Amino acid sequence: MTSISPSLLAFGRSANDTPPKHLGTRYATDGRFLLEPGNTVVSHITAGSPSEAAVLAVRDRLMAMPEAAQFAFTHPSSLHMTIFQGIIEYRRRLPYWPADMALDSSIDEMTEHYRKRLKDFAPLEPFRARVTAITPTGLALEGDSAADRSCLKAWRDAFADVFGYRHPDHDHYEFHITFAYVIDWLADAALPRWQEMLDEQLAFLRERAPVIELDPPAFCAFKDMNHFEELIVFSNAAEIKDNR
Repeated sequence: MTSISPSLLAFGRSANDTPPKHLGTRYATDGRFLLEPGNTVVSHITAGSPSEAAVLAVRDRLMAMPEAAQFAFTHPSSLHMTIFQGIIEYRRRLPYWPADMALDSSIDEMTEHYRKRLKDFAPLEPFRARVTAITPTGLALEGDSAADRSCLKAWRDAFADVFGYRHPDHDHYEFHITFAYVIDWLADAALPRWQEMLDEQLAFLRERAPVIELDPPAFCAFKDMNHFEELIVFSNAAEIKDNR
């Protein structure tokens, strides 16, 4: 009998008595992504890399599952690992918003505010990340080594100073790459099949992409979850590229 991981059980119908959190605001029941503007700092998966090919192969496998229509999949070009969460339209409250900025400030105004503040941001050292688990909605990641994990923490702490807030999960944030969002919870009977598939795909990724190749962190603006426009790229300790 297949043992179901806690991370997969969380997607089962019997474990949920309410609709998925972002359904109706971030995406619709037909899988369309809705307007939800904001800004963020992410590292995109490096285009054309072996890592990208392996990650897209895993995404394709999830999309081939019979229950794939129960998920809203983002565009492949949007795939990224979030380094620090910026502000977003439907999260206009403390401590997810800087206390020195009005809660009704426009998203464009907030993005320009941070663009100015990040102009002199000093990039930290590069880091490496690896996949630790796969769920129906994407990949869980962490720094590849203790040094990488410390480096990621340093990046987050530095951005927290610039952005002017720390989320409640700041010190134990779980890095991830999102493939999709839940439209409808999985039937409990489907979970063993999903567990077998996820285990196979995790083994595949660990063989093909033991380290996920990521671009340098970039401050991005977005209108929805399908595209993250890089505005400032923190490419190395000596250069910041502003894509104005």
